[in-house]
Amino acid sequence: MLSKKMEKAFNDQINAELYSSYLYLSMSACFSAMNFEGFAQWMKSQALEESVHAMKIYHYVIERGGDVTLQPIDGPDTKWDTPLAAFEAAYAHEQYVTGRINDLMNLAIKEKDHAATIFLQWFVSEQVEEEATADGIVKKLKLVGDKGNGLFMIDRELGARTANFAALAGGGE
Repeated sequence: MLSKKMEKAFNDQINAELYSSYLYLSMSACFSAMNFEGFAQWMKSQALEESVHAMKIYHYVIERGGDVTLQPIDGPDTKWDTPLAAFEAAYAHEQYVTGRINDLMNLAIKEKDHAATIFLQWFVSEQVEEEATADGIVKKLKLVGDKGNGLFMIDRELGARTANFAALAGGGE
């Protein structure tokens, strides 16, 4: 059984993960408007991944006998001037989410909720990957600047990303 503190914290994290999905979907729409369909595809896949993260937590709360309480989701920004600006915002957002996951882990430790600490370990590891990926894209975009062939090459590279449903559902990558 989840403590009420853990239940509330997990419900808040469901909201944060759904907001992340909205943010990346908004970035995808912005990229489509800029005619960068590769960046748009990457962000659509990222939006789906964030929705899956929310559902992992949703199911976990229910499995632990807690109540899922969905909250309003804030609207994200809708415009970024360049792909670099969008990915810098994505990287900053992933750093914020990492802080939230760390706070959840700290609460689970304080509450002596061993099951929650085991569950959250996946998210801790996931955030290392999320930050590294976003940071890597930011570094590439800084190298090529906001115009030219390099930008189109990165757009093409990122467009190859597709959602791995088995991995997203926890079946491995």
